Amino acid sequence: MTAPAAELQKAVFEALAADAAVTALLGGGKIYDHAPANVAFPYLTFGRTSIFDWSTGTESGTEQLFTLHVWSKAKGKKETLAIMEAVRALLDDAALELDEHHLVNMRLEFAEARYDEDLSVHHGLLRFRAVTEEGE
Repeated sequence: MTAPAAELQKAVFEALAADAAVTALLGGGKIYDHAPANVAFPYLTFGRTSIFDWSTGTESGTEQLFTLHVWSKAKGKKETLAIMEAVRALLDDAALELDEHHLVNMRLEFAEARYDEDLSVHHGLLRFRAVTEEGE
């Protein structure tokens, strides 16, 4: 059986990669688990995933908090905020299909856009909460 977090990340990746608005804003399918060296900005990476037991007396389930990061070298936050909004619009309350689990719900819990002085980049952060149950 595949871990629900791996299934969810695969489904999120596929949804982002297939979305014309997201890929247009990124200038292509620049969505990574870990960005390769010298990748052109802007791009999106998967960040931390935290998994918690969400089982009930009759159902086995997990609650997942996962983070997506937007990276931009554009002047100002406009590009970062536009990418963040496209990702939010696509994933907030999305009904993604998982292979061996069922996605009960997925919601944006937190978002932040800031300038990272150390890296000289604009950094957007989106944290989603997803609940999954074992499939039938």
